[in-house]
Amino acid sequence: MTTLLADLGPIAQLRAGRLPRRLTQLLVGLFLYGASLAVMVRGGLGLAPWDVLHSGLIRFLPLDLGQMVIATSFVVLLLWIPLREKPGIGTIANALLIGTSADLVMAGVPTQHHFVVRVIFTLAGIVLCALATAMYIGAQFGRGPRDGLMTGLVRRTGASIRLVRTGLEIAVVVLGLLLGGGLGFGTIGFALLIGPLTQRMLPFWVVTLPERPVAPVLAEAPAAA
Repeated sequence: MTTLLADLGPIAQLRAGRLPRRLTQLLVGLFLYGASLAVMVRGGLGLAPWDVLHSGLIRFLPLDLGQMVIATSFVVLLLWIPLREKPGIGTIANALLIGTSADLVMAGVPTQHHFVVRVIFTLAGIVLCALATAMYIGAQFGRGPRDGLMTGLVRRTGASIRLVRTGLEIAVVVLGLLLGGGLGFGTIGFALLIGPLTQRMLPFWVVTLPERPVAPVLAEAPAAA
């Protein structure tokens, strides 16, 4: 069965109904997304593609990782302007909350040193990210900054989602590596697993909005929040 997501502006998102359930799911999903980043950082076996870039940038700027995630989110939102993407409530919440929750969780979780525990942390981070993505997207409050960049490029260029997503992820990984960011097993694992895992989880978390215009959900998982 095809999973459908409503295509709504910010005001319509608030008027669409089931607000307590959707807001709770959005906020929990975004907190877990930041937690998944923190868990992968503490595992120390590689980060998601965009986080390779973030980890490289903090070597040159006076920001910690969570602050860099927030700053990069708003830079990416500037790229929405020529693409004519429209931010939703979830877009702004995504930009503000993921980096904040990542810093909070990292403050309470120490770096791991035992290899088996590091592998468990890395795999747990990937699974948690897929769950968090399904939750925040399923809440029907719009795309995150990086997701919107991907879908905007797809619409403006006519290229496939797979091509645009792959191109973006390669670009941010290469830039991150040039800046000294961390690439490893976790980066490869994330690239291979995040799409299938999110696609499998998403149907369980989409909050149905009755009598609303809908558009088919992306067949592949978002590049990142």
